[in-house]
Amino acid sequence: MHPLEEHYLDLTRRRFFGVASRSIGAGLGGVALASLLGAGRGRADGHPGPTMPELGVPVGPHFAPKAKRVIYMHMEGAPSQLDLYDHKPVLRGRFNQDLPDSVRQGQRLTGMTSGQARFPVAPSIFKFTRYRNHADGVWLSELIPHTASVAHEICFVHSMHTEAINHEPGITFFQTGNQQPGRPSFGAWASYGLGSGNANLPTFVVLITQGFGNMQALSARFWGAGFLPSEHQGCKLRSGGDPVLFLKDPDGVTRADRRKMLDVVGQLNEIEAHRSMDPEVRARIAQYEMAYRMQMSVPELTDFSGEDEDTLNLYGPEVRKPGTFAANCLLARRLAERGVRFIQLYMRGWDQHNNLPGELKAQCAAVDQPQAALIKDLRRKGMLDETLILWAGEFGRTVYSQGTLTEKNYGRDHHPRCFTVWMAGGGVKPGVTYGKTDDYSYNIVENPVEVHDLHATMLHLLGLNHTNLVYRHQGRDFRLTDVFGRVIPELIA
Repeated sequence: MHPLEEHYLDLTRRRFFGVASRSIGAGLGGVALASLLGAGRGRADGHPGPTMPELGVPVGPHFAPKAKRVIYMHMEGAPSQLDLYDHKPVLRGRFNQDLPDSVRQGQRLTGMTSGQARFPVAPSIFKFTRYRNHADGVWLSELIPHTASVAHEICFVHSMHTEAINHEPGITFFQTGNQQPGRPSFGAWASYGLGSGNANLPTFVVLITQGFGNMQALSARFWGAGFLPSEHQGCKLRSGGDPVLFLKDPDGVTRADRRKMLDVVGQLNEIEAHRSMDPEVRARIAQYEMAYRMQMSVPELTDFSGEDEDTLNLYGPEVRKPGTFAANCLLARRLAERGVRFIQLYMRGWDQHNNLPGELKAQCAAVDQPQAALIKDLRRKGMLDETLILWAGEFGRTVYSQGTLTEKNYGRDHHPRCFTVWMAGGGVKPGVTYGKTDDYSYNIVENPVEVHDLHATMLHLLGLNHTNLVYRHQGRDFRLTDVFGRVIPELIA
């Protein structure tokens, strides 16, 4: 269909609903509004319902899902696979040797190491242990013993690779499926495709933890809705003060006053929606109503006083400090059990270009126990099989040292050609490893996985065909995986 013809057809449909609502009062127009205020975020009686991102577009799984929700832990800055997951014992005998040209194969380098005269091999100084609780007997670093205790639940993918070599495009690619800004984030696509499971909380929530060392910029567009309706963008919960800005009513304003104000604003927005036929106006109506409900639901969500001591101890001593990774992992579990579809945890500070051993120890100490506790907690509550967990950075780290190399200290540069991510729960095959790298953890030698493949597989686990989850924008159909991506059956239980 010609884009202009499609535009006029769409315009006619919207005018039909507008005229119908004016002629029969709370008729079809009221139904459309109810789909946003009620079914879009859960009905007024408290039961969740499907969303309607666009009139006439069915929402919900394309087939029976294995997972109902996602908890995505993004380690911003790119953790070193060589020091955590990708055990290369042969490198101990190659300390300070030059990386062979046959291995590097002319790979482009960042400006931070392209001028180095040498590329000295830096073996990990950390001890690795083989864990037989994992079906494949996975080797894991001494820095993550708690994570090793749940290795039987985890699927490790050693053969991830990406096109991006710098942080900003790398993170953007992992979050949106494209290196250029402006596309909807993964969480926004999940919200658009699956709708809400809770009337009183956003479908997509973001939690951020400050790490140690070098921090990369963290842009709000990483959890933005792009060209999707704005109701699908992530809602960031703050660690200090009110979790959400303006959560409390101003002094002198009662809940009844707030309700009357929203009713008046809603009526004015409804008039504007009929006049302009802009779907964004209705999205704003839904957002105002969600904000009103969040004034009651968010304080209860962030109050850990009802959690027993065994649970708090499971996540570790930092769990009582808002904003820590431990607190955010527990908060993620609470969000998951309240029906939030997509929960994104950012842990900053993994950009170790120098002093890697010291900074990596601090980072792992902050995340190891909480991330293992999250898996254990979801398992004991019977939620793990329906919750898909992803742990990933934007790329990996080089085998060669950036700058000075000593036997106890080194740094590593960006490395997009191979790195490790892991998944658990939500229909993922547990206790297996997938993919393999060469002796230098520099090139993939078996079963490469690109970012689009990972996204396609995760959408499949959510019951969504990645080729059918589309949104028409500027005359073409867009999707998270663009024109790429394949589902990897070997990762699915």
